[in-house]
Amino acid sequence: MYASTPIGLSNLPTTPASKPNPPQPFSITAHQADQSTMDPDAEPQLRKPKGSSQLNRWSRARAVRSGRKLDRPVHRAETTVEERPPARWAEPTSPGALGGGDEEVFGVKSIYMVSDGTGWTAEHSVNAALGQFDHCLVDRGCPVNTHLFSGIDDSERLMKIIRQAAKEGAMLVYTLADPSLAESAQQACRIWGIPSTDILGPITEAIASHLGVSPSGLPRGAPGRSSHLSEEYFRRIEAIEFTIKQDDGALPENLHKAEVILTGVSRTGKTPLSTYLAHKGYKVANVPLVMGVPVPKTLFEVNPEKVFGLTINPVVLQTIRRARAKSLGFSEEIRSNYSEMDYVREELEFARRIFSKNPSWPVIEVTGKAIEETAAVILRLYHDRQNKCSMPKISKRY
Repeated sequence: MYASTPIGLSNLPTTPASKPNPPQPFSITAHQADQSTMDPDAEPQLRKPKGSSQLNRWSRARAVRSGRKLDRPVHRAETTVEERPPARWAEPTSPGALGGGDEEVFGVKSIYMVSDGTGWTAEHSVNAALGQFDHCLVDRGCPVNTHLFSGIDDSERLMKIIRQAAKEGAMLVYTLADPSLAESAQQACRIWGIPSTDILGPITEAIASHLGVSPSGLPRGAPGRSSHLSEEYFRRIEAIEFTIKQDDGALPENLHKAEVILTGVSRTGKTPLSTYLAHKGYKVANVPLVMGVPVPKTLFEVNPEKVFGLTINPVVLQTIRRARAKSLGFSEEIRSNYSEMDYVREELEFARRIFSKNPSWPVIEVTGKAIEETAAVILRLYHDRQNKCSMPKISKRY
């Protein structure tokens, strides 16, 4: 059952069942809170640091980060938290860090991702945003823990997660197709002072306004939604099966059946790139270019608009090949032929000559590029050619 009634301020749960069973990764035990704290117009109250010394430190650290004063009067019942794994707040560098509001306390920050579906949209949106903070995430200057809660389609479980987020001082990011659940999450986060972001709601409302049609409000897989086993789904499965069979130059007689053909020297990422594109529904074949091994004639007979060459910096390629040769236990003689710089440069030159003889093949430099980045370039060029577009784009009809 999917919840369809919004949770008002008067019936937000404040006391969980006697034996709570919250979703992973945490379990929660809490005493009933004072009803006065549920007033949406009231100032957020700092919970009194009773209980364990660690909980005391967490409460005071959150107060310091938010700029609140520690001597404000509070009226909250004791709250205990049992976490798995526990939040790893950093110890303050000096006693004054917890005693006053002049120093900043650093610790692991948590981001809760909640979805009534698979959570794919929320997870990838958060990961994309976190990519903007590599400068501090890499050296652990601002460590972050992310926690995904998928399939949350009832208000009771949603409220348990939000309570836990409040106790941990986490941020909540949600993609809830059901408007009543989304409204409940928004209200609860406002009442309990939890920073939150609705990823799906604003864009759904904008599209509804643009189309002049109301959204269904149903998550994927819910009764009433079209089945996942659509024609597109089976096409994607067929593309994956085809790509697996055509890996590493196998069955060159079937190259004309491929939608995308990748070619390049060994270790330029042809196989993982082929697999990634196959999961997007494209039939992909890849053909390795190896000195001393004849290139399949069918590679030059197919439509050149679906052939893409891959190249890479020789130093990077040598590093990759050395690691590969070592992991496969190659002998020193084979290693010298496979990963020595002279051989690497010679093989790249061999591929370059083939590319120059086929100027209609786009050649993509993959050095330092993620698979997704290279795939985006290939698909943009592929769709430009298919649709004869002057403006780069990837088109899809729904």
